[in-house]
Amino acid sequence: MSTRDKLLELLISSCGEFVSGTEVAARLGVSGTAVWKAARKLQKEGYNIDAVTRKGYRLSADTDLLTRNGILQDLQSDIRLEVYDSVDSTNAICLTAGSQGEPEVFAAVAGRQTRGRGRRGRSFYSPADTGIYMSLLLRPPCKDPAQALRLTTIAAVAVCEAIEAVSGQIARIKWVNDVYISGRKVCGILTEASISLEGGTLDYAVVGIGINAYEPEGGFPADIADRAGAAFSHRVSNGRSRLTAKVLDRFMHYYGLFLKDLETESAGGHGENAYAEEYRKRCFVIGKNIDVITPASRREAVATGLTDDCRLIVKYEDGSVEELESGEISIRTRDQ
Repeated sequence: MSTRDKLLELLISSCGEFVSGTEVAARLGVSGTAVWKAARKLQKEGYNIDAVTRKGYRLSADTDLLTRNGILQDLQSDIRLEVYDSVDSTNAICLTAGSQGEPEVFAAVAGRQTRGRGRRGRSFYSPADTGIYMSLLLRPPCKDPAQALRLTTIAAVAVCEAIEAVSGQIARIKWVNDVYISGRKVCGILTEASISLEGGTLDYAVVGIGINAYEPEGGFPADIADRAGAAFSHRVSNGRSRLTAKVLDRFMHYYGLFLKDLETESAGGHGENAYAEEYRKRCFVIGKNIDVITPASRREAVATGLTDDCRLIVKYEDGSVEELESGEISIRTRDQ
């Protein structure tokens, strides 16, 4: 590891506190001049480093770097973690890893995506320095691939709880996979799966989570500016790393309960679906007039409730009732 990398790691772990030049040099095993040169290099790369005579060095309080060490400082769960500055898609990384036999739980985290993926083949806006883009590779023993749809539910609850814990903002869920704060979308979730052709069972699943941590400089693009929001209202030291760790920890908490439910259901019982109640409490579409959107139609309905596995119960104008397992809905303007 270079002196530059060692210095950055030390400053991140110091959580915004000054570290004297003498202490830095001693801990890194280099000269004071080498420390100064490494600090200058980081400053030229855009890192906001304060260098003060008789105090030493520190990362400015408004510096928010998304780093592996920053995440691991707060992460409690046993996850194999890789963090990247920029990738095409974290889901693509995990799908490739899954096809190559990588065991669970593997997580890919990036500060930028060049080909972020949304639902129905849409792109997902993934700029540098303002977002968190992560995907988890999972291999739950689902006999019925439809059981894996609950992973989206788990991810939505985990993101809400993490945002509330780290940023203090109240987060709510728009069925099935979007997280909102104050009426604006701050997170989208995309779950993809590989099914065994022989047995029709789940081989592996990848849960992708994209979070707007901050509003980009200059604002969001025009096509999403009226509905996009951010988890933080201002820059927070190490905020993205702490939020990532909390999302992963909350997800793994509910994933453990999900695995227990699968055991119970395999034995002929009924799982507790503990995450479903948390999802239900945060889902703001219940009681709303909505449009149920499919590639072939758009039907008016009322969202009347959620099942224990978070299927959306809708009642159409003709009185018929349907439980939606997945899909897309739009809340009519007067009910938003």
